[in-house]
Amino acid sequence: MRKKITVVGAGNVGATVAQRLFERGYADIVLVDIVEGLPQGKALDMLESGPVLGTDSKITGTNSYEDTTNSDVVVITAGIARKPGMSRDDLLFTNMDIVGSVAEQVANFSPNSIIIVVSNPLDAMAQQVLDVTKFPRERVIGMAGILDTARFRTFLSEAVNASVEDVQAYVLGGHGDTMVPLVQSTNVAGIPISKLLKKDVLDSIVQRARDGGAEIVGLLKTGSAFYAPSAAVAQMVDSIILDKKRIVPCAAYLKGEYGIDGLYIGVPVKLGASGIEEIIEMELSPDEQSNLDKSAAAVTELVDVMSKRSS
Repeated sequence: MRKKITVVGAGNVGATVAQRLFERGYADIVLVDIVEGLPQGKALDMLESGPVLGTDSKITGTNSYEDTTNSDVVVITAGIARKPGMSRDDLLFTNMDIVGSVAEQVANFSPNSIIIVVSNPLDAMAQQVLDVTKFPRERVIGMAGILDTARFRTFLSEAVNASVEDVQAYVLGGHGDTMVPLVQSTNVAGIPISKLLKKDVLDSIVQRARDGGAEIVGLLKTGSAFYAPSAAVAQMVDSIILDKKRIVPCAAYLKGEYGIDGLYIGVPVKLGASGIEEIIEMELSPDEQSNLDKSAAAVTELVDVMSKRSS
């Protein structure tokens, strides 16, 4: 019997996540959205690609959470993008309400599911899902670190003219301009990156990785990234559904790890059938730890704003 995966939100990110997972063939997919016809139409289009791709998985579109009952994994991409004239707090509150409402439905219909949060601001929205569902921290995970690391590895690969597969790196911290690429441990086939690139080049790549999402938004003019984010989600789902126990950077709720308590922040974790099976504590340089603390402080600001509104 195939596993069941629900994707909430049939926009660019959600629909592309659904497509990637459907094409894998190991699970049946449910695509949910509040817009009538949108998830149904996209799901039907994907389903009709099955004979060409050779997959017998099922994918259905719906406006009802009843169809998501007993999902093994739920991916939440619902939310809005920041619009002209909208403050950061406006965006935060709007998505807080949307994601909170989704979390209630997920907890009701799939109380044993593992939730992957993609909605922005990522770390704060993961915190909102944890607070609403009351799930254990192992089953509420934020997707950011894999995406940020993929961008970093892409730019490094181009700079040294080597395969992306041989570029090993981690990006920790909050999903935004305070993210923390771990330059000290970055290597290409075991060779430290500092031996291959000059500091100014490396510094510019670090900054480009931090601005990765904004660079794409600037090019697209309307809309934001969805191909790379959906690939990152699919890697997380692979590791969970197939119990691969991949060690990847994700937003996890820390309880003292890295000196951070009661907050979602990007760190390396082991992902398996039960969700986060272990939080990996890497040895950071003093500068990296300081930058991680600053990143955590930025996330704390958002969480505090949400807490004041809720109280």
